[in-house]
Formats: sequence, structure tokens, C-alpha cells
Amino acid sequence: VQLVESGGNLVQAGGSLRLACAASGFTFEEGSVAWFRQAPGKEREGVSCMRVSDGTAFVASSVKGRFTISTDNAKNTVNLQMSNLKPEDTATYYCAASGNDYPCLRAVLGHGLLKTEFASWGQGTQVSVSS
Repeated sequence: VQLVESGGNLVQAGGSLRLACAASGFTFEEGSVAWFRQAPGKEREGVSCMRVSDGTAFVASSVKGRFTISTDNAKNTVNLQMSNLKPEDTATYYCAASGNDYPCLRAVLGHGLLKTEFASWGQGTQVSVSS
């Protein structure tokens, strides 16, 4: 499995960015895809995920209403549209994938988006938001 992120950049507060993750090497439609982020000195936290088979999505409360996850199944890509960015969104953003849909279903049911549920990770892309 290979995941390659792109789209990170430096933006001003209130701006927007669109991250993309190109996935290969696994059956995209049967799994879960997710975005996590990690700021310096902090734990990696789940931002959003999607159960690809039916589009069921989870969005963390800290970004709800500002971030939207989407997939292009024909291209095996997962995107994260981020708007109204805040300085506290500054972090390295990672794409993650699982070969089954349980990790995202778990999050949708309120049990948390856990990094331990995802076996495949991209290298990360840096998002910096200036005030």
C-alpha cells in the first residue's frame, strides 16, 4: 500500500486549502480512509475519515463545519477540503488507510478515530496557518 499526500502550504488565518492523497495497492472501495494531524509536541489526532463503500463520514468536532472529506473512487484519491483555517490547525497532516471499513464505522458510532486502527500511512504534508 502506498499513500502520497499533497497540497500542504502556508496560508493566512481564514484561508482555505485542499489536501489530496493518492492511494495504491489496496482495494479502495472496501476500506476506510482517514486524515490525521500532528502538531509539534502533541499526539497524532484523527481529523476525519470515510467508509469508502457508502461514503459514511466522520469529522472531529474541532474541525466540524470547516473541513470536508471526499473521495474520487475512480482515481483512488481521498481529499480534505479545509476552510476558515485557524492557527491551531497548523500541523503535519497524514493520510491513512485500512483495508476494512471498521475503523471509520467505529468513529461514526462515537468510539473515536484511532490511529492504531490504520496500518498504512503517507509521509505527511505540512499545513501552516499564520495569524
